Amino acid sequence: MLPEKKQILVVDDEPNLRRVLSALLARDGYDVETAEDGAQALEILAEHHIDMVITDLRMPRVDGMELLRRALAMDAELPVVIITAHGTVDNAVEALKTGAFDYITKPFDQTEVRTIVKKALRTRDLAATEATRPEQDGSSENRYGIIGRSGGIKDLYAVLDRVADTPTTVLITGESGTGKELVARALHENSSRRDKPFIKVNCAAIPRDLMESELFGYERGAFTGAVGSKPGRFELASTGTLFLDEIGSIPIEMQVKLLRALQESEFERVGGIKTIRVDVRLVAATNSDLRKEIELGTFRDDLYYRLNVIPIRLPSLRERVEDIPLLGGHFLQKFNLRLSKHLTGISDDAADVLIRYPWPGNIRELENVIERAVLFADGARIEAADLPAEIRDQTVQPRPRASMPPLPTEPPSALALDGLKEQVKAAMTRLERELILRALDQTTGNVTHAARLLKISRKGLQLKMKELGLREREERSDL
Repeated sequence: MLPEKKQILVVDDEPNLRRVLSALLARDGYDVETAEDGAQALEILAEHHIDMVITDLRMPRVDGMELLRRALAMDAELPVVIITAHGTVDNAVEALKTGAFDYITKPFDQTEVRTIVKKALRTRDLAATEATRPEQDGSSENRYGIIGRSGGIKDLYAVLDRVADTPTTVLITGESGTGKELVARALHENSSRRDKPFIKVNCAAIPRDLMESELFGYERGAFTGAVGSKPGRFELASTGTLFLDEIGSIPIEMQVKLLRALQESEFERVGGIKTIRVDVRLVAATNSDLRKEIELGTFRDDLYYRLNVIPIRLPSLRERVEDIPLLGGHFLQKFNLRLSKHLTGISDDAADVLIRYPWPGNIRELENVIERAVLFADGARIEAADLPAEIRDQTVQPRPRASMPPLPTEPPSALALDGLKEQVKAAMTRLERELILRALDQTTGNVTHAARLLKISRKGLQLKMKELGLREREERSDL
């Protein structure tokens, strides 16, 4: 499917504010849904794919705090931004500690709104590269919400046993999709700080010029658009845990200020003179080689040594092949429940394909592959044929170089290139049509539910169905 516009849900009982925010976001290229209270918003979240929620705090029926809790229960990675009047900033701060992404004060500054929206959506996109958290079942193969029985995972269990309930700083390294945030949450939830805030910041999603105010907060008038004071993530995480993901993305000029905050447990807000003391347990993570960054001069060695008190390296999925069947079985159960399917397992042939594939996207990629296979499987089990072609193809041993067809000695003509483009376009059209038809069959023709399965908006699916000549299916489904 072609990429869709991001879907933003605006929730407020004031019609004028809904109209202003909707117009602002639409001008920036987003698709906007609106709701007049939390109850209506929850109905929309249940029926549509939403990438972000902006909600008022005080509303009839279901207020913003209750909407926040229930929305995060539906989708733990959904960014929820709170709109608040100056007099209720304390409530907004409490919402941040509960899991809100950020807050906007009334009257709001359009530049601030745009910045927060971009940051929230960027954070969600980056979070999509990490592994999701499985439910614990108490077995020796699922501890701390981490599934596995390989040597690397057993070593991880042993480290978590020792360091979870300590204030010691931890640096988690590993490729994208290996579960770094999952480990950070395990450290927090198995410590005496478990009932205190867990504040996460994806440093790669924050513009360089906003990094200081994001971490340490700012006072009113500190810069253009600072219409009020605002606490930073260090303040919000006090007595709890601060998780700095992609720590290698912090600009070199900010690293000395971060180092001071870690060493002294104190800092000043941007534009402020009052020193603020905090009690924060820091967990950092990165998929880059910080030692190499030190050699390049983009990361301070003193900050590295301050962070690297307890190093935890997460193995890639190709380093823990014996865990693939366990993870595949877990995801099968998860999507059986979510998609109302009743598959009984994964065939030996399909399991062999999964084991032989190199998994560059790690656990997140495996999860996506199993979701797609559960959705489109016609039999009682996932068979090899239900797996994506690119997964099956990449498990085949490469042919000897001598059997490869010779490279063309001349560049292809414009006519040949046009023909190739037409073939690719036709193949993509066939694939889109097949995916839509199978999703409609899976949902007995319900366009809204099919759009959710395909992770696009209902409007986007309707336009694509019209383009592909499938409007008749939509009309029948609405009868």
